Amino acid sequence: MAATDNPTTLSELRTHFLEALKEVTGNSAVNTIADRYLNLGLHAMHQERWPWSERRDVILTHPGYSTGTVAIALAARTTVTGTSTLWNTAVTGMGFNNARVGGKMTFAGGTDSYVVSAVGGDTAITLATRFIGTAALTTATYQYYEDEYALVADFDDVVDMRFFNEDRTIELVGPQEFYRAYPRNTVRKAPRWATLIELGPSGSVDLRRRVLFAPAPDVTYTIPYRYYTTSLAVSTTGTLARNLSAAGDEPIVPHRYRMGIVWKGLELWFIDRKDDERTDKYAAKYAGVMASAYARRDNQVDDRPILKPRIAPYVAAARYPESGRRSGSTRFGGIAWDELRQ
Repeated sequence: MAATDNPTTLSELRTHFLEALKEVTGNSAVNTIADRYLNLGLHAMHQERWPWSERRDVILTHPGYSTGTVAIALAARTTVTGTSTLWNTAVTGMGFNNARVGGKMTFAGGTDSYVVSAVGGDTAITLATRFIGTAALTTATYQYYEDEYALVADFDDVVDMRFFNEDRTIELVGPQEFYRAYPRNTVRKAPRWATLIELGPSGSVDLRRRVLFAPAPDVTYTIPYRYYTTSLAVSTTGTLARNLSAAGDEPIVPHRYRMGIVWKGLELWFIDRKDDERTDKYAAKYAGVMASAYARRDNQVDDRPILKPRIAPYVAAARYPESGRRSGSTRFGGIAWDELRQ
């Protein structure tokens, strides 16, 4: 890096960090500590949502499937045996099969919904919970559907907290409100509501982010959505990662704001060392670098809802109080008063 260059890579950010601390460079143990604080600074910076961390993806919903018939024996209430069902067969060109793990099934026109825990073949499905019918099923009808869909792996949060998808036809609500309105969610139509859920870790420590739609999609819909990414670093080969690790890794932060990572890391460093004076110093430096980012973001069109009261009638009434009786008022001595009603 030239002496006049703005820091770009992890190695260059680290050099600035250590020089500010008057620490030696090139020591692997010191470098590890510096990298830790730089990543802490990077993630602390993105507690604030920035336009450069916005991404897009698309969900293709699964059409309902009911081909063939099913049988369920009372001795094996989680085993579903199909006839002419083709559950494990791929839907042409769509990237998914007619049935898959996580999908749901109802049987013989009922409303009790069962989650699929395994698809053993075209005619074999295992349910996550036992079938509760009082009689065994033979050649019964069924409905397979999906209302829950995985979000992209680097999903952190939605950009718009009011609507899930870009064309704003699917409103985003909290899980409690969602489950209160759709406790079973067996109706299949065009989805109008969505909520975000997190399933427990499976194979890693990461939570599995999902979106639930209601009503459950009846056909294949293309649902685009915008989100904030958890991938805040890029390697020299273009591989995305959560943290800066190799010397040549770069943060996704625009070049003109990257010194903010150094200042935030130093702020956190001195917080840990209970050095209030230098904590304030680097907090001010960080705020100075990011002020231009705030200004740039705030100059963009703000699409948040705004309450705009209709003040024209009040202005007209104040300007011309004797022009005529207003609705909801009573005249006493030529003065219009608001009428008080029970």
